[in-house]
Amino acid sequence: MSERDLLMIPGPVEFDPEVMRALGARTLSHLDPVFIATFGRALQRLREVCLAPSAQPFIVAGTGTLAMELAVANLVEPGDRALVVNTGYFSDRMALILSRHGAEVTQVRAPVGETPSPEAVAQALAQGPYQVMTVTHVDTSTGVRAPAEALVRAAHRQGVLSVVDGVCATAGETFHQDAWGADVYLTGSQKALGVPPGLALLTVSPRALAAWRARKHPVRSFYADWAEWLPIMEAYEAAKPAYFATPAVNLITALEVSLGQILREGMEARFARHRHMARAFRAAWRALGLKSLPTSEAATAHTLSALYYPDGVDASLVGRVRGQGVVLAGGLHPELKTRYFRVGHMNLVGPGEVLATVGAVERALIAAGHRVPPGAAVSAAQAALVDSAPAPD
Repeated sequence: MSERDLLMIPGPVEFDPEVMRALGARTLSHLDPVFIATFGRALQRLREVCLAPSAQPFIVAGTGTLAMELAVANLVEPGDRALVVNTGYFSDRMALILSRHGAEVTQVRAPVGETPSPEAVAQALAQGPYQVMTVTHVDTSTGVRAPAEALVRAAHRQGVLSVVDGVCATAGETFHQDAWGADVYLTGSQKALGVPPGLALLTVSPRALAAWRARKHPVRSFYADWAEWLPIMEAYEAAKPAYFATPAVNLITALEVSLGQILREGMEARFARHRHMARAFRAAWRALGLKSLPTSEAATAHTLSALYYPDGVDASLVGRVRGQGVVLAGGLHPELKTRYFRVGHMNLVGPGEVLATVGAVERALIAAGHRVPPGAAVSAAQAALVDSAPAPD
């Protein structure tokens, strides 16, 4: 990838120069007063970004998968029942993590490209009791967006803890943790939060912390145990030094910068921008005759597009688009891996990135023999961008 190529995969994404300067700054001691203050602000800002004023934030060196395990390891004990709302590859991963920690897992599935209905999930919850229900807000493998609010509220009515995987959604898709009653919202740093890979992040409700404190058995994972991390998070937020494992100093410094940028934009404005850019992308895909993997508008993410290759075009299209200066991702879901490609559109994405990306895809499709009027995709995206009406959530 050349320095001029535009990175439009579903993470890592393009990062703001100010964030990258923070990442490349001189590394401080993790007990330096300047870093302690930075870490404290990052924790406070994460709570604000997740719209979770009552939650306890955790920022731990690791990946989105570690964030999943940080939730599961602390809330599940051997023999507990767990309900997985399955919308793709990462829901499968959540089910595996739950099983590894001794949970008895039940899954509510839908065909690939669809999401189980809130009614089907509510019916499954009624067959409980369940300790936890997990939802992948946006599955990175399929571009399917689950109806998170309705599902979280259904779990809350049944007294079931809800764990929402926001790795491909947090700070890009509408989510109100406290207002909706979600117990854990987890994510990684490298997508809509706008920080290079390496941080696992969670915001945990008082109800989830109470359930953790009432455990009968020790947490099976030493590194993932909230008992080790909670005193550290509390200390940093109180501007006091603490140590369990060395934090990712520069990544946390970059996170504090990025979270500040996100909050200055405003959460509702940021959600609306992602919806608006996604609407422009979808207009372009329709103009190119491309079919989305999600089968309905309601189930389609605003943070990425998953698109089937048209007839006569194969996976070499991704390389052709890269030759046009834009980096896309191939398929990930094992059932369809060679049949589709993915375009990430989160964090910094604005009109310039939209038009550059759809133009590159259009040119690559034409070079691959797909018949489409030159300029059709760019014109369609431009028309959608000019229309300033807010896109429905």
